Parts: sequence; structure tokens; C-alpha cells
Amino acid sequence: MKKTQKQPPRNEAGPRIRKIRLAAKTPISQQDLAGRLAGQGISMDRSAVSRVENQERYLMDYELIAIARALKVPPAKLLPEK
Repeated sequence: MKKTQKQPPRNEAGPRIRKIRLAAKTPISQQDLAGRLAGQGISMDRSAVSRVENQERYLMDYELIAIARALKVPPAKLLPEK
């Protein structure tokens, strides 16, 4: 039996992305967010969005900017306050 170990977070923005996505006036599904990203030329399916939000996937800077555009927020709003 394979034992899995919890990996350290691979991004800091995931939880904020989920919070903002669900807090929208009309909540945005992960599939809808993936579609909005595809419209910007960013290839990220619903599963990848889920992994980003769960901090299991690295997030490139251009992806963060595209997600911010799709959610209509400034990119800084997706990052935790330090």
C-alpha cells in the first residue's frame, strides 16, 4: 500500500482565488473560470483550477494575471497579505 504524504503548498493564491470566485455576485464555477481562461489563451481545465485552489499545483505569474482578469480583480487581491 502506497503511503501519501501531505505536500507543502505549491502556491499562495489558491484559497483567495476560491474565495473570490465563490463570492462573486453570481458565483463562478471552476468550469466557467477554466472557460474564461481559455478565452485568454490560457490552457487550464477544471481539474487544474481545482488543484490550484487546493494549493496542489504551481501557478505561473501569467496564469495569476489571467485569473485576476477573469475574476475582474487586481492581481494583488489574489495574493495573501503579509
